Amino acid sequence: MRLTNREKWRLAIEAIFTAGIIFLCYFAAYEIFRLFVTTFPEVFGEFWIFGNVFDDIINQELWGLTPLLFFVLVIVAVAAIFWRLKRRYRQYELQHIIKELHYIAKGNYTHRINSHYSEDIGQVVESINVLVDSTIEAMEEERRIEQSKDELITNVSHDIRTPLTSIIGYLGLVEEERYLSVDEMKKYVHTAYEKSKQMKALVDDLFEYTTVRQTTTPLEYVTFDMIQLLEQLAIDFELEAKEVDMDIQVVSSADYIMMRADTEKIVRVFNNLITNALKYGKGGTQIRILAQKEGDNAVISVKNNGENLPEEAIDQLFERFYRAEASRSQETAGTGLGLAIAQSIVELHGGNITAKVDNGWTDFTIILPLNTNQ
Repeated sequence: MRLTNREKWRLAIEAIFTAGIIFLCYFAAYEIFRLFVTTFPEVFGEFWIFGNVFDDIINQELWGLTPLLFFVLVIVAVAAIFWRLKRRYRQYELQHIIKELHYIAKGNYTHRINSHYSEDIGQVVESINVLVDSTIEAMEEERRIEQSKDELITNVSHDIRTPLTSIIGYLGLVEEERYLSVDEMKKYVHTAYEKSKQMKALVDDLFEYTTVRQTTTPLEYVTFDMIQLLEQLAIDFELEAKEVDMDIQVVSSADYIMMRADTEKIVRVFNNLITNALKYGKGGTQIRILAQKEGDNAVISVKNNGENLPEEAIDQLFERFYRAEASRSQETAGTGLGLAIAQSIVELHGGNITAKVDNGWTDFTIILPLNTNQ
């Protein structure tokens, strides 16, 4: 810590003042002792500890004290002055720290207290800096949460408003009987019905997303064969794949992979990934599901050879409401929550999910522990 000139002068005055007090104390002690020695010479003269200084005191020669005693007195005086200055220096350190804390509290959150302080004060300063860093990080996290809430409201409003506008418009035409035939009326009603289903899908995804985001969400654990589950899913999506000229294959070097997890939620993960591949893998011909056992984990990759995602989109895929499309088109009828839900479910099981583009394939890899404890 660097002292100001004013503080340096105060320390100098403190040292001089302390030295003066010590000198006066020594002189007073000397005079009192001399008084007792001259008054009761027969008593004090017999003590060996006073033998060397007895004559000097009788003759009132202050500077005639033995060198050893003089040296001891000087050491005591220096120690007292040092202790007093160190104590005052500590007070200045605390004043500097308090001043800097007030400076930070005024909104200068990037400022940190200089850690070059003495001994335990330095440890206190380091702890204060860590506390300030934690507080700033918490404030930033709170700011990000608020921003995320605003984005959530904006995205939900956008995705609900579009189908809701269509529903109100078409039902308004029916209500006002502004149709030319019964077939046209049925067409309006059917369109409103389809838009209503889009809204329901969004609400259902929102509900599931908020549910699986909670770490306390209960899981119904059962033991099952992952290979069998994936093969059943491939069969379920076979017709949808044929409609877009894609083929689904399950490939594994193992005959079975027994594991313990919540099958309903695990099925939702792969449903989302396969649906995503069918919907956005434009121009692709294959969806491959590769499953293998690595140690205590099951590693499953869902990959397609369709149109590759741009590099800048990879890191944002698992953000809620994110779509790799430039516009939030209703043509794909997605909510943008599928991958975020998949990630949350995988994390609930103690696993992780990643995405990458490798040799023309868009690859989603999931790692799940085989034996997840309840």
